[in-house]
Amino acid sequence: MPTDSSAPAAATWLTPEAHARLQKNLEQMTGPVRADIVRKIEAARDEGDLKENGGYHAAKEEQGKLEARIRQLTQLLRDVRVGDRPSGAVVEEGCLVTVDYGDGDDETFLYASRENATDEGGKIGSLDVYSPESPIGQALAGHKQGDQVTFGPRAISVTVKDITPFEG
Repeated sequence: MPTDSSAPAAATWLTPEAHARLQKNLEQMTGPVRADIVRKIEAARDEGDLKENGGYHAAKEEQGKLEARIRQLTQLLRDVRVGDRPSGAVVEEGCLVTVDYGDGDDETFLYASRENATDEGGKIGSLDVYSPESPIGQALAGHKQGDQVTFGPRAISVTVKDITPFEG
């Protein structure tokens, strides 16, 4: 069955801190960072032959990556839910979820966009952030406490032990 590509994407949940950080990043990218790349391109153009100009090609590649990230952040911030408190009745964005892997090996994580992570490792402090698009995230969406869920190619099975709204 075809999907409607014109349907709006579900709004991404962000903590107020993540929203402020991403807004500041976007302002930097569209201001001083973009201007700096334009200066690099102009300086490389002034060197002459663009075919053999590695600095020019590197700056154009950097510009392409920057513009892609600007588009991504603009879309994300346009369709965002900031700090809406989830019910905690089911696994949904903005919840702390504790799962049991079966042998008493529990894990608690924030179920939300990876944009909420404050470090390169995908964490907020010591708390992992699992995206709704991740394999475990897709499998857990909408499940309740006590539900057993299987996911991934190795059929990993977890039991949802606890769901609470993230307090930040």
